Amino acid sequence: MRHHQACSRAHQVGALVLVSATFLLTRLFDRFLLDTYSSAPINPGRPFSSADLRIYVYAEDEIQGLRALLRGRDGTINAATCLKGQWGTQVKVHQFLLKSRFRTFNKDHANLFFVPSYVKCVRMTGALSDKEINQTYVKVLSQMPYFRRSGGRDHIFVFPSGAGAHLFRSWAIFLNRSIILTPEGDRTDKRGTSAFNTWKDIIIPGNVDDSMVKSDAPAVQPIPLTKRKYLANFLGRAQGKAGRLQLVELAKQYPDKLESPELKLSGPNKLGRIEYFKHLRNAKFCLAPRGESSWTLRFYESFFVECVPVILSDEVELPFQNVIDYSEISIKWPSSRIGPELLEYLESISDERIEEMIGHGREMRCLWVYAADTEPCSAMSGILTELQKKVRRFHQSPETFWLHNRTIVNRDLIEFHSWKTPVPLP
Repeated sequence: MRHHQACSRAHQVGALVLVSATFLLTRLFDRFLLDTYSSAPINPGRPFSSADLRIYVYAEDEIQGLRALLRGRDGTINAATCLKGQWGTQVKVHQFLLKSRFRTFNKDHANLFFVPSYVKCVRMTGALSDKEINQTYVKVLSQMPYFRRSGGRDHIFVFPSGAGAHLFRSWAIFLNRSIILTPEGDRTDKRGTSAFNTWKDIIIPGNVDDSMVKSDAPAVQPIPLTKRKYLANFLGRAQGKAGRLQLVELAKQYPDKLESPELKLSGPNKLGRIEYFKHLRNAKFCLAPRGESSWTLRFYESFFVECVPVILSDEVELPFQNVIDYSEISIKWPSSRIGPELLEYLESISDERIEEMIGHGREMRCLWVYAADTEPCSAMSGILTELQKKVRRFHQSPETFWLHNRTIVNRDLIEFHSWKTPVPLP
C-alpha cells in the first residue's frame, strides 16, 4: 500500500503562490486584450459572399401600377427630382441595386426581391394622394406571386422619411412581414404604433448632400477645434417641439456657447446649403434633437464637418450597430435634461477626447455615403451586409404548401408557377 507524503507548509505556500500568479497573469492578459481591441481602429468593412445574396429588382413596367409609385399618376416625376434632399435614399438604393453585382434577372434564382418606389417624393409633389398611394400599393402587391409565396418575407421596400412605412396606410396588413429599409425607428408620437420592427427591418442612413461626402474635396472643409466659435450649435427649425424650443431658449441665455439661429426656409435671407454647413462646422458639438420624428439628418451631416453629434432623441434607432460602437463617435443625452447642465457637461470634455471621437467618426462616416457596392465601405455595403442576414433557403407563408416532390402549391393545390394574378392578399 502506497503512502502519500503529507502536505508540508512549503507545499501549501507554493500552491498559494501558483494560484495567485495564475490569477494575476490571467487578469493582465484580459487587460491586454481589452486595451488592444478597444484602442484598435474601427473597421467598417464587412466582406460577404455574393453566392449568398441574389436580389431581383422589379422593373417599373413589369407590374401594373408600379410606375405610378415611381413617377406619379401622370408619369411626370423623374428620378432626378426625387434624388434631392434627405429623402434621396429612395432613389439611390434603387439605382445602386440596378447596377449591383448581387442583382439577378431570374426570379427563381433570387432569394430577395426589391420593390422600387419614390412614394415620399410623389406624395410631396402632389403626384399621388394618400388614398391613391394606398390603392396603388395594394394593386401592385396583388400582381406579385412571389410576394404571395413568402407572405412578403423576402420582399424589400424603402420608406425614406420620418413617416416610415406609414406612407402606405395599410402597411400593417400587407407589409407586416416584409423587410423595410428606413432611417426611422420610431413614430409612435402621432401614429400610435411604430412601423419599424428590429427583428426584420433595417435602419439606413439619411441622404447627406452629395457635395459634402466627396472624400477628395467636400464643399465645406472642417476647421480646427481652436478656431471654432461655439461650444455647440443647433441648426434647425423649432417646429413647436419641446426639446428644440428648449435649445432655442438655452441659446438666448448662453449666446457665446450655443448657436441656434432662426432658419429662413424661403425669401432673400434663406440659409443656403453651403452657409448651413459653414455654420455647422463652427462648433465642437452638433446637437441633434428629435423633430417630427426621432431621426434627424443633422446626426449624419455632423460627421462631414467633424463636430461630435449629441443625440437628444431618446427613441432614435441608428444603423449598422453590429459594426459601429456609437459611444466612440457620438454622445446621447437624455432629452429630459436639456438645459445648462448639458452645456456644463460638454464644457467638461477635453479637446483631446473630442479629437479622438472625431477621428473615430472620420473612419466610420464612409458608411453614411451612398455609393456602389464595389466600394469597400459605403451605405450600400452596410445595407447589403444586413440584407444577407435576411436570406432564407426556403420560403413559406400561411398560404403556401408543399408536396413530396418539392412542388410549391397554394390552398387549391395549384403549382406555384401556375398561380394567376391578382393573387389573394391578407
